[in-house]
This record gives sequence, C-alpha cells and structure tokens, in this order.
Amino acid sequence: MRASVKVGKNQILDTIDKRIYGSFIEHLGRAVYEGIYEPSHPTANEEGFRQDVLDVINELNVPLIRYPGGNFVSGYNWEDGIGPKEDRPKRLDLAWKSVETNEVGLQEFMKWAKSANTDVNMAVNLGTRGVDAARNIVEYCNHPGGTYWSDLRKANGAKEPYNIKTWCLGNEMDGPWQIGAKSADEYGRLAAESAKVMKWVDDSIELVLCGSSGSKMPTFGEWEYTVLEHAYDHVDFLSLHLYWENFDNDLPNFLAKSREMDHFIKDVVSICDAVKAKKGSDKKINLSFDEWNVWYHSKDADAKRQPWDIAPPLLEDIYNFEDALLVGLGIITLLNNADRVKIACLAQLVNVIAPIMTIKDGEVWKQPTFYPFMQASNFGRGKVLTVQSDSPTYDSKDFKEVPFVESTVILNEESQEVVVFAVNRSEKDRLSFDVQLNDFEGLSIIEATELAGYDIKLTTDTNHESMEIKNNESFNVNNNLVSGEIKPLSWNMIRLSYK
Repeated sequence: MRASVKVGKNQILDTIDKRIYGSFIEHLGRAVYEGIYEPSHPTANEEGFRQDVLDVINELNVPLIRYPGGNFVSGYNWEDGIGPKEDRPKRLDLAWKSVETNEVGLQEFMKWAKSANTDVNMAVNLGTRGVDAARNIVEYCNHPGGTYWSDLRKANGAKEPYNIKTWCLGNEMDGPWQIGAKSADEYGRLAAESAKVMKWVDDSIELVLCGSSGSKMPTFGEWEYTVLEHAYDHVDFLSLHLYWENFDNDLPNFLAKSREMDHFIKDVVSICDAVKAKKGSDKKINLSFDEWNVWYHSKDADAKRQPWDIAPPLLEDIYNFEDALLVGLGIITLLNNADRVKIACLAQLVNVIAPIMTIKDGEVWKQPTFYPFMQASNFGRGKVLTVQSDSPTYDSKDFKEVPFVESTVILNEESQEVVVFAVNRSEKDRLSFDVQLNDFEGLSIIEATELAGYDIKLTTDTNHESMEIKNNESFNVNNNLVSGEIKPLSWNMIRLSYK
C-alpha cells in the first residue's frame, strides 16, 4: 500500500502557537507531592523540587502549564498557598477525596515554573468562589505594587510581578461532579463578570471560557452557545476536554479515536462562529484544548482507594505502545487545526496520567507517550502547511474511512526546515510514503526517525527502560519528492533542510 502527501511552501494553514504543546499539573494524586516536589529526595533543590524531574521535563520543552486544576480548583482558596508554610491550613479536597497540605501553593509553583522554563496557565475558582477572588489573584500576581494584594506578594518574596498572561475561568462547570457546578446561564454570567474585572486589573491577559467537559455531555452545543452569548466580548478562548479509553481492547477503533478529536474541534469552531455572526462581532474566539490524553488504565484501582490520604497514588495510568501512537495522532490532529487551536494541555505532566513517572526517594522514568510529545514539541514549531493527503482507509466500530496514515507538515522558516510527522495505523502493512514538497529548493534529509516495532501492550514500567527512537534509513529525496517506507503501527518524523 502507498500513502502520499502533497504541499506547497506557500500553502500555509496558520502559525503554530507554542502553547499548543502545553501540559497540566493539578493538585491531584502524586502530581505535586512526590512528583515535582519531594524535599527529601537526593536531587531536591533548595525549594524542595526534584531536579531530576525538572531535567526530564525540560526535554519536553513545555511552554505552558495549566495549574492548579482541574476539578481541584473548584474548591480551592488560592490564598491558602501563599505566605509562611507553617501558617497554611490543611484542607479536605472534595474533588479527589484527599487532604491538601498547601505546602506547595502559588508562590512555590511560580518559582518551579521558572526553573522548568515554562509559563503558567492559571485557573481561578468559579465553583465555590467568584468575582472577588478572581480579581484579587490577578492583582496579587500581575500588579506592580502599591496595593494590598500586590504588596502582599512583595512581602512574600516576589518583588516583581509574575505577569501570568493566560487564565482559565474555572473548570468543567457543566459537570455534576464539579464542586459548585452551574447551569450554562449561571456560569456564563459569572464568567463574564469575572472576566470583566480580571481584565480591568490587567488588560494584557487572555482568558479561557469553559466549554463542555466533553462532546458526549447531554448539554453539549447548547452549553457552548449559551456561555458564549454571555461572555463572548470578554474572553479569548473556549475550552475542550477529551479522554480516550480502550476498555474493549479494539486497536483499530482505539487508534481511530483521534478522529473524534477532529470532529469535536470542528463542531465547537462552528458554534463559536455562529455566536460571532449573531453578535455581528469582528472578534474571533479560538480554542484551548486544555485537557486531552488517554485515561482508563487506573480507573479500577482508583475506585478502591480509601479517602482522605495525603497525595495518594491516583490516576497513575501505566501507558503502553498503542497509547503512544494515539497520543501522536492527537498531536497531529491538534496541529492540523492550528488555525483555531492555539492552546492545548496534555493532561497531565507527572505521575497523574502522565508521560513522566517518579518513584518516591528513587528514580524518574519515561512512559511511551513521552516520545511523540517530545519530538513534536521540540521540532514542531513554525507554520502548519495545508496538505493534500491520500491514504488507503479502513472502517472501525465507530469510525468510517479512517486513513491508515495520518500526517502533518510544518514549515520552520527560522531554522529553514520542513518537518513531517506521520502515524501508520495499519497493524500489518509497511506503507510506501511519499511527500511532495513543491516550491522548495535544495531539499535534503536531516534525519528520518521512527518509534516502531514494539508490542502494542509494551510498557516501560518494569525495568524503566526507555523506548528507542531509531533512524529510518529508507527515506531519500529526489528533487522535491521525499520517499520512503513507514512500518506498521509507527510514529514517524522526517526533518528536511531547504535553501
């Protein structure tokens, strides 16, 4: 079988917002405590954060991290995480039935983010709180000084403002599991008023409005339309969340689920634009896909946990090779919608449905999902090109005409590179893969690599051995045609230079 892609240098979909390679750390399970923060660990820095974990995170080149939740934020008092640690209260976290010590809070996390070379996407509590707390936290974080909250930040050791530019207006407020869940009208009004005063404090910030918790929510569509009617003029992004499962162990259907992400994006774009048309607005609302990942392996174990532990091991999915392929397909899907998806957060970063895992007092190790994300984040910068794709297809249980090969092509003018990411969904067939790159001169291959040849259920949890990204020597360039073979069930990257 053969698959092909044709593209021209000037066929630009849009510039990639680097925030599309964001991630997420919530006060949930061992994401913070025993994840990024473990003062007794041999590698811990003076703030108590694990340097070995920071080193691995830096390999991912993550530009933005959503914090502190998630479901957690809907019951969180941000003031609990500032000031002397000995004065901070312990609280029941009703979202995850844990005890939150508040040993790590806003002021510690901002120091950690600087060490991780990342910006913060700060979420505000619109579950149990609202307008007043929202404006106060923006003043605390971003106002230069001379006011109560900004001077309190200075007293707590941060002389300069944090200058957080991306903010989430609550989390999954349509969900009955959410603390302080609301109807679309209730949330839309609260979000609009909170957004208004947050931007009055700092008009340089960008705000993310909660969309539906998923496309299968009974109020999906109606929720988006209603909350946008209320808040359209005050916000910049609408959020989407999606998690994939494979309980029925159906590989062809599982790998087709990235199509669900694509449909979800296009449906939400149409709703955003419908509200824009109704309002007669010149403003375009873009999307923040601020929770997405595979999540199902740990659900049975989590259901058996007893409540009210501190940092219990929750949502610790052990990922396998097929999960890595679907994450790669998710990345390709987000990039191919980069004209409207400007922010995305792989949920989450450490220990909780994460590409990075830690052992208390021990090592840090990489899950299979680490590898496609790492390559995409490091090399998938620049502009996404609009491609003509041709691939044989298959039908699965839930999806029709699924292409065996899914791909995206990126132009990085700064480094004079073209980068192709591709996944072969076929279980058995090695496919010939042609990439016709028109209007480019002096093309040559920098590297062609593959993550391939692994059993679909292979994990890295036993001996913590890394999966190996190998060279694919089959690719060559003849004028403007790049040709080679991609193996069955493979994640592939081809980097080319041009003159």
